[in-house]
Amino acid sequence: MRDIWTFHSAGQLVFGPGAISRLRELAPAAATSPPISSSRAVKCRVFVVTDAALVRAGVVGQVTDALGDLPQEVFSEGQPEPSLDLAEECVRRAKAYRPDVLLGLGGGSNMDLAKVAAACLSHNRPPRDFIGDSRVPGPVMPLVCVPTTAGTGSEVTAAAVLTDTAAKIKVGILSNHLRPRVAVVDPRLTLSCPAKITADSGIDALTHAIEAYTAVDNELFPLPPGENSVYQGRHGLGTCLAEKAIELVGQHLVTAVRHPQDLAARGGMALAATIAGLAFSNIGVALVHAMEYPVGGAVHVSHGAGNGLLLPYVMRYNLPARKREFATIARLLGKNTAGLSEDQAADAAIAAVGELRTAIGIPARLRDLGVREDQLPGFAEKAFGIKRILRVNPRLPTVADIEAIYRAAW
Repeated sequence: MRDIWTFHSAGQLVFGPGAISRLRELAPAAATSPPISSSRAVKCRVFVVTDAALVRAGVVGQVTDALGDLPQEVFSEGQPEPSLDLAEECVRRAKAYRPDVLLGLGGGSNMDLAKVAAACLSHNRPPRDFIGDSRVPGPVMPLVCVPTTAGTGSEVTAAAVLTDTAAKIKVGILSNHLRPRVAVVDPRLTLSCPAKITADSGIDALTHAIEAYTAVDNELFPLPPGENSVYQGRHGLGTCLAEKAIELVGQHLVTAVRHPQDLAARGGMALAATIAGLAFSNIGVALVHAMEYPVGGAVHVSHGAGNGLLLPYVMRYNLPARKREFATIARLLGKNTAGLSEDQAADAAIAAVGELRTAIGIPARLRDLGVREDQLPGFAEKAFGIKRILRVNPRLPTVADIEAIYRAAW
């Protein structure tokens, strides 16, 4: 039982078209403690964590140019849903370079790699040691995150997600020490984001917002005595941010997918992803995420697509506990709920999410991802074991409940 909540964010958020032009001053300022007000004359070594696709798209060049004369090295081996082994390689490369600042550039996968590398370099321990909630023992080296997608919100969150390839499951590292010192969100960097990635990341942002908006209340958050958690259940500030994020996704996601050069839509989604990140990283994510981790680990679907596929099915399960909130979600997503009962409006929310998922090309069935029916019981057992996020859900599911949701989605 809890009755006090806190709120954490990145140390500084710089948002807007052209925001990367500030990187030459922001990176050295991040490297100083406490940050200094003007860092033009300060040099610092920057280790950029990114991927080859962003190198080819010219996005990495834009960022390294913005860093100007700062010494820099680029690690471009980032991959979607990065493995623990890749994280260890990133740490080795960064350690050899001896940077003053790590810069995560890309989607959540690249930013998460940078976060994990910052923790490992600071505490001289392997990534596996930090898996779980609140296991990073102290502050990490200066970290700047620059998203090129609008989805994970990793630029402001306390989480990093990796893949344990041996166990075939995604694993999370949660710690407020992982929040970047500076988040630079420039919607122009998302203009080259392909339609599929735009869709997958956008539905991920919606999942974050809906799970935060419908989470267990803070005062009822079932945290065992003596246990620490970054997540703390639903509270007023997080709910406010989640509600706005849902509205922004409803207004801008389809346009961003279908008209990728629409800067207004890109900006709306960039803001939605960031504030959804602020919401869920303080309140928590829940059953959708617990169920996606085994699926993603087994069939290597993107985190966003897996979440988006499962979201309506989990909403259906949570409906009895959150009818009023679902009715509001329907309105936020653009549904006319005038004259509808609360039950009807809540159903309309689930339908609206399904329609949005279809409009942007997210698969509707697990079988479409290559999931076999005989895998579902094992997935349910694995998901049931992820207590740190299951306890955020407004209903506490059994293994049988989880398997039934999987079967409905199959």
